[in-house]
Amino acid sequence: MADFKIDGRMKVKGLKEKFKEAFGLSLRVYTTVNCKTPAKDDATLASIRAEGAKGGEVIVGSNRKVGSFEKMVADAYGIGVQVANADNTKLSNDNDTLAAAAKK
Repeated sequence: MADFKIDGRMKVKGLKEKFKEAFGLSLRVYTTVNCKTPAKDDATLASIRAEGAKGGEVIVGSNRKVGSFEKMVADAYGIGVQVANADNTKLSNDNDTLAAAAKK
């Protein structure tokens, strides 16, 4: 599998769709790191980025652990994401790789 790239120009809806295509998992996106308020699908990542967050490009492979991926996004954009199973009914285990989470 090729690396999955995220950048600030992506819209939330596009990020969710591309994440599902790449890993077969659902992605929940929030406007804050504590995952309280869901982000609107038409917002760009740059527009919801927390003040002081560096932004830029994040590159993720399928061997990255779920918890590590969620932390990478939080560190880069100051927003929260949660990885869930394909039908978005159960959160993935933070210690599983993205590839392993897709098989559960």
